[in-house]
Amino acid sequence: MKWRNRRVSRNVEDRRHQRTGRRRGVAGGGLGTIVIILASLYFGVDPQLVLGLLGTGSPQSSSRPDPNYKPDAAEQQLAQFTGVVLADTEDVWHPLFQQMGRRYQEPKLVLFTDAVRSACGHAQAAMGPFYCPGDNKVYIDLGFYQQLKSRHNAPGDFAQAYVIAHEVGHHVQNLLGISSQVHQAQQRLNKAKANHLSVMLELQADCLAGVWAHHTQRAKQVLEQGDIEEALTAASAIGDDRLQKQARGYARPESFTHGTSAQRVRWFKRGFDKGSIADCNTFEANRL
Repeated sequence: MKWRNRRVSRNVEDRRHQRTGRRRGVAGGGLGTIVIILASLYFGVDPQLVLGLLGTGSPQSSSRPDPNYKPDAAEQQLAQFTGVVLADTEDVWHPLFQQMGRRYQEPKLVLFTDAVRSACGHAQAAMGPFYCPGDNKVYIDLGFYQQLKSRHNAPGDFAQAYVIAHEVGHHVQNLLGISSQVHQAQQRLNKAKANHLSVMLELQADCLAGVWAHHTQRAKQVLEQGDIEEALTAASAIGDDRLQKQARGYARPESFTHGTSAQRVRWFKRGFDKGSIADCNTFEANRL
């Protein structure tokens, strides 16, 4: 991906030098909790929901500067890359919202290390990147990029860009009122049906990430050989079926909250091929 020497967003909030500590722990804790969080929050829309179910509520936490923190050159490059991709999302979504007669409100992107406080609660880096609708911010520990490469076999800068674009897709859903409608509907449904709505929401965010890639390529010609394949590999690597099989050896479709690997790939490709928000309506699709 051609990203160097391009505009960096002003909406990056760097908290990497801060260390956040909790005053009370996660109920249950241990590996089981981590597995649940990973399965439900990788690219999740609202970590507060899961944190509440785990009994964490809104834990009290404190942040303090780390006097020993000093990012190396590689980490600084990742931070700059993240800011460039965020700027690209701004350049895409402003005109698309104008076409709908709406105004796009740019989200903040928070860089953190290990743990962070958000309006959705206390979050650990192990949860992966997430979007919090409570404060309209995307949160990411840059160490996740290495996990994407080593743990999920999804290397490449465009795979990393897909991560950011997916979370910004959740911001778009929030601005359009889609997220709140889904969450309200989930309160009236049993767990399996509520999970199915969550899958639709996540796949739509994948499609919106594809829409971003479509328009960014048209406007800036940023893609290089293999970039789309990198994004598709990342989408496939974080499917519910693959994550659950990795975690416990089998998958339970009724518990899926983000969609299968094949579904995530299909909806990203749909967004990239069509370039239209209207074509990302997973809620009325005959086939997910």
